[in-house]
Amino acid sequence: MDPPALPPAAALKAAQRLIDDGHAFAAHEVLEAVWKSDPGPERALWRGLAQLAVGITHRDRGNLRGATSLLARGGDTLSPYAEQQPHGVPVAQLRAWATSAAADPAAAAPMPRLTGRSQAADERA
Repeated sequence: MDPPALPPAAALKAAQRLIDDGHAFAAHEVLEAVWKSDPGPERALWRGLAQLAVGITHRDRGNLRGATSLLARGGDTLSPYAEQQPHGVPVAQLRAWATSAAADPAAAAPMPRLTGRSQAADERA
């Protein structure tokens, strides 16, 4: 059974916490729930974020081919939002990271934070 969709701010906070704790697949599930429940113009935003999280999952599990594919796809999916920061999401920064990470998932730097805020700020929110 799919988890219920959280409101955007809560979903981003929960997903970031899960990624920070090494649970990227669980973060994917949180983001996917919002994606699947959003019939509006932000649906692709949530889909792209979920794809990045599952790309990290593939990388962490040693599936570099899957990581390359999902990271590239996630970056592409986020392209309509490149000039925006919906819900504080630094889309341009995430897309640049996804492109770099897709080129060499094993050597990729950590993904930028989903809200562009520091971990301490996320913990206070």
